[in-house]
Amino acid sequence: MNITFRQLRLFLALAETGSVSAAARRMHVTQPTASMQLREVTQAVGMPLYEVVSRRVHLTEAGQALARTARAIAGEWDAFEQRVAGAKGLTSGRLKVAVVSTAKYFIPRLLGSFCKLHPQIDISLEILNRDHVITRLRSNLDDLYVMSMPPADLPLEDQILMPNPLVVIAAASHPLARRKRVTLAQLQGERFILREKGSGTRMATDAHLRQRGFAPAAVLELGSNEAIKESVEGQLGVSILSRHALGAHHEGLAVLPVQGFPIRSQWHLVWPRGKQLSPIAQVFQGHLLSEAIGWQGAR
Repeated sequence: MNITFRQLRLFLALAETGSVSAAARRMHVTQPTASMQLREVTQAVGMPLYEVVSRRVHLTEAGQALARTARAIAGEWDAFEQRVAGAKGLTSGRLKVAVVSTAKYFIPRLLGSFCKLHPQIDISLEILNRDHVITRLRSNLDDLYVMSMPPADLPLEDQILMPNPLVVIAAASHPLARRKRVTLAQLQGERFILREKGSGTRMATDAHLRQRGFAPAAVLELGSNEAIKESVEGQLGVSILSRHALGAHHEGLAVLPVQGFPIRSQWHLVWPRGKQLSPIAQVFQGHLLSEAIGWQGAR
């Protein structure tokens, strides 16, 4: 079977983008060239590797197996290049990190000092919902992942990054915002504006409320923290969000002193168990843990 390393890279780009044109752009070749190279890969394997349905590429079973092989080879090669670069005293390379959407309120700041120390390193930061981050984790697409609720069915290396307290918020003008003590029973008639099911915040919230025998009278689900904060500020209801999602300035919102809150959640830094972190990923791991301690202490 005669397939070049560059052709493997191209097929991996196809698997990750789901488009021949997008794969061609990533590999800096024309679309006709990419199509020709992919046909050669298919001919070399001797089995269909993908099909196009509604302009979207779908890998066959053989294509998925080839993508896993290509990803493993590319990962080993990238790690080798980084080891060589490290031996030469260089700091160039690429780091790929995927985080859940709520982590966008602090991860970019923690990345800042790392970039200053290592300006030659290219960083790819994916900010997605939990389901999409887990999909990338299952496929081993990135070096490191940050989330609040790691999947229990995957063998992972797991390090606690920092606390992720979940608090009850209401509009600053809400009558309960002036109370020094609020019970869950006092929120029984409120509409709860919550993240979508499957998000880490929603999973922790549902478990906490079930444990206390509390069921909201009405629930409005929204897919982003920003939409939830706007809705709460507009007096559509109350919510339970990560304190990190509130930011430094939230004049239109109030954190309610509800008994049993905040929910004691944690941010986790994870990667597949058995995965050999690249030298750059190892340095970033240590930097992130160190910076997280200083960052949360300064808040």
